Amino acid sequence: MDKKPVKIVTIGGGSSYTPELMEGFIKRFDELPIREIWLVDVEAGKEKLEIVGTMAQRMWDASPYDVKVHLTLDRREALKDADFVTTQFRVGLLNARIKDERIPFSHGLLGQETNGAGGIFKALRTIPVILDIVEDMKELCPNAWLVNFTNPSGMVTEAVVRYGKWDKVIGLCNVPVGAMMHEPEMIGKTLDDLTYKFAGLNHFHWHKVFDNNGKNVTAEIIDKMYSKDSGIPKNIHAVAFMREQIDQMQLIPCGYHRYYYLQEEMLEHGLEEFNGVGTRAQQVKVTEAELFELYKDPNLNYKPEQLTKRGGTHYSDAACETIASIYGDKKQHIVVSTQNNGSVPDLPADCVVEVSAYISASGALPIAFGPLAPAERGWLQVMKNMELCVCEAAVTGDYGLLMQAFFLNPQIPSGKTAKRVMDELLIAHKKHLPQFATKIAELEAAGVTVKDEIAGSID
Repeated sequence: MDKKPVKIVTIGGGSSYTPELMEGFIKRFDELPIREIWLVDVEAGKEKLEIVGTMAQRMWDASPYDVKVHLTLDRREALKDADFVTTQFRVGLLNARIKDERIPFSHGLLGQETNGAGGIFKALRTIPVILDIVEDMKELCPNAWLVNFTNPSGMVTEAVVRYGKWDKVIGLCNVPVGAMMHEPEMIGKTLDDLTYKFAGLNHFHWHKVFDNNGKNVTAEIIDKMYSKDSGIPKNIHAVAFMREQIDQMQLIPCGYHRYYYLQEEMLEHGLEEFNGVGTRAQQVKVTEAELFELYKDPNLNYKPEQLTKRGGTHYSDAACETIASIYGDKKQHIVVSTQNNGSVPDLPADCVVEVSAYISASGALPIAFGPLAPAERGWLQVMKNMELCVCEAAVTGDYGLLMQAFFLNPQIPSGKTAKRVMDELLIAHKKHLPQFATKIAELEAAGVTVKDEIAGSID
């Protein structure tokens, strides 16, 4: 019996990643028969939506499949009767990310998209929007799955489950995909030869690896990390972890752990870029402009190689595989953000973790990892509780709770500088933080402003 054709909606459809998403769907069409795709964006993203949407249609037209790509600024029009909704949006676009980076750096703190003060503020802007999307889905496509790779993916997924009361959600990240693509060849294996087990939080997980005889080969991969390219994502400064620490833990940390294990070195590098070539978001803005010039080419009907420079490559492919695995009940191993349900016993069962899971028609079936050692457990519990404070502050607009999250975050030394950075970010993002409107007005009345040279470099 033929399976039901699929309607896919992508919110943030004007993203530079959309061609990779299309490539992934085209590649899997035999197992995921798509009927129609809707790309949704906001007014500020209209030009990019039209450019990338036209290219997406060219990609389908060059394939053997008759699929129509619809473009709209009306989310509700798109969502009606959707089967899968993917989210890849950035509230405030790249200029908001530049603020997240430059304001902390201007005070000597890390400015980064998903870590430290910048990551907290990305969550504050994003969580109310994802919850509005969930409310629309409850009305217009109540049986749809939400597949989120909007950062910070773990906190966004946590908010969907905890405050949106929507359990048909899976959060994704490209970092585990990159590890599983790169590491097997380091020890002369293929991915089919190995079993991976991940546990932790989004951008804060560890993993271990076993071969097809059940032997733990984590130590072999660790050894190769110090003699070969270890596959660090493009957006993370490649400084080596301290060998004695990694040998002791016998787990492979994710690339983003550098911001915690090598905080001093990463901050120094970030400040060098801030004072020199520009922060990562400023660099990405240049890459994005180049990509969209390419996308305008009426002869381009495939994903260009330059997209790999963007840092988030493989995100979209992970989303396509997740959707295909749900649709086909494939029980494929994918690393996802999902409810813990005991897979990481050091955290509550109802919170969202990033773990290895089998993806079936019923969603993610997390694989038990077991308890972590004291060092990893301590980090994990601090980070999860920081995330929970951020999620609640995003929903309630509670300034005191936001301060608690700032002081909990290992990237932010507590005290007057932390408060100053928090206040400046609130003012800089006031358009996208209505839940904090009263406090922002109070701060402005008290004379809090963003430094002219920082504001000027942003707007």
